[in-house]
Amino acid sequence: MNKLLAGIIAVCVLVRSSVGSADDVRSGAEHNWPQWRGPFGTGVAIDADPPVEWSEGKNIRWKTALPGKGHSTPIVWGDRIFLTAGIPVGESLEPRYSKAAGAHDNLPVTHVQEFAVLAVGRRDGKLLWQRTVHKKLPHEGWHYTASPASNSPVTDGELVFAFFGSHGLYCLDLDGEIKWRRDFGEMKVLHGHGEGASPVLHGDLVFVNWDHEGQSFVVALDKRTGAERWKVDRDEVTSWATPITIEHAGKPQLVISGTNRVRGYDLATGRVIWECGGLSSNIVASPVAGDGMVFAGSSYDKRALLAIRLDGARGDITDTNRVAWSRFRGTPYVPSPLLYDDSLYFLTHYQGILSRVNAKTGVDQPGALRLGGIGNVYASPVAAAGRVYVTDLDGNTAVITHDDTPSVRAVNRLNDVFSASAAIVGRELLLRGQKYLYCIAAD
Repeated sequence: MNKLLAGIIAVCVLVRSSVGSADDVRSGAEHNWPQWRGPFGTGVAIDADPPVEWSEGKNIRWKTALPGKGHSTPIVWGDRIFLTAGIPVGESLEPRYSKAAGAHDNLPVTHVQEFAVLAVGRRDGKLLWQRTVHKKLPHEGWHYTASPASNSPVTDGELVFAFFGSHGLYCLDLDGEIKWRRDFGEMKVLHGHGEGASPVLHGDLVFVNWDHEGQSFVVALDKRTGAERWKVDRDEVTSWATPITIEHAGKPQLVISGTNRVRGYDLATGRVIWECGGLSSNIVASPVAGDGMVFAGSSYDKRALLAIRLDGARGDITDTNRVAWSRFRGTPYVPSPLLYDDSLYFLTHYQGILSRVNAKTGVDQPGALRLGGIGNVYASPVAAAGRVYVTDLDGNTAVITHDDTPSVRAVNRLNDVFSASAAIVGRELLLRGQKYLYCIAAD
C-alpha cells in the first residue's frame, strides 16, 4: 500500500476528542485527513463511515460561512480543520487581464488579495483563527472555474504547510504562528489559468512541484526550517498535478505526472529512478499508487491512462513491459483517480461518467456507470465504508456502492458550488463550497 507520510503514520497514541458523541480521534495520520487525497494519497478513509444521505435540512452537523474564495481541500487533524483562501480587500481596481499566450476564459485581476490560512473547530464549525500570510496584488488572474487558493495544505499534526504558488510556501504551527516562509518567484502558467499543485510531506521533508512555462523544477525542503535539501530542474511545461510519495522495495520515491513524462524520484537525492511518456498535455489529475503500481491519467488533447509496475522500473520505461496496461478512452482530466482495494475508479474527462477497472489488469468491472443527476465534476472522488462519493460543481453528490455491480444509492443536493475535493474523518464528510464549509454527519 502507498505509505504517504510514512514518517508519521506509525504514531498510534490515542487522544480523546470532543468531536461527536463517541468519536475517538487518533493522532496517527491514517485516522485523520492530513492532505487533499487523504492519509495514503488514494482518496480512501480506511475506518470512516460518513452518511449516505443528506440535504440542507438533513444530516448537517454545522455549516460555516467562509471568507474569500478557494478550491483547496480542507484537511483534518484531531479536532481541527485547516483550509486556505484568497480574500479580496480594498477598492476595486481597473480590471487587468492576462497577457499569457492563448489566454481565454480568465477572470481579471481587480483586487489586492489577502492569502489566508484558517483553522475551524470540528465540533461546532467555529473559526478558531485566521492568519493572513501574504498580501499582494496578483501578477496574474485565473480561469473563471479556478481560484486564488487552489493548492491544498498538508499537515503532520504539528505543523501546517500552506502553498499559494507565486505567493509563497508557509509553515505554521497549529495555532497559526508562522514558523518560516519560502518564495519561489512568479509562475508563468499556461493560458494564465492559475495555479494548483499542492505540497506533500514525507518524513522530515516537504516537496513542491513547480511546473510552468519557465524553468520547471521540483524542490525538497527541511520541514522544520525551510532549508533546501535538493532541487532538480524538470523538462516540463505547466501542470497542476500534485506529487505523491510512495515506498517500494524499502525505498521512498516522489512520483510526479507531467506532459513529457511521469517520473519517480529518489526522495533522498532527487535523482530520477524511472520515467515514462504517454500522457497528454495540461496534466491536472494526480497519480495514485498501491500494491507496487502507479496509475497516472490525463485527458486533454488526447486520452491516456498508464498502469506502471514498479518492480524493475529503471530509466525510460516507455513502451516496455513495466507498463502493465494502458487505456485510451474514458480517462480523467480534472478529477484524480481513486484507488479502493483492488479497484481503480476514474471519471471521464470531468463528466459524470464513472469507470471502475481491476487495478492489476485494467479489465472493466463492470464498465462505465453514468451518474444520473451529476454534471461537471472538478472534485476528486473519495471513498469509505464500501461507498464511493462523487461531488459535482452544482452541489450534487452521488453515493455509489463499492461492489461487483456498482449502483447509485443516493444523490444528495446542497445549495453551493463545489470544486474542492471532500475530506472524510470518522463519521463526518467535509465539503468545502464556494460559500460554506459543510460538516455532514448523522448525529
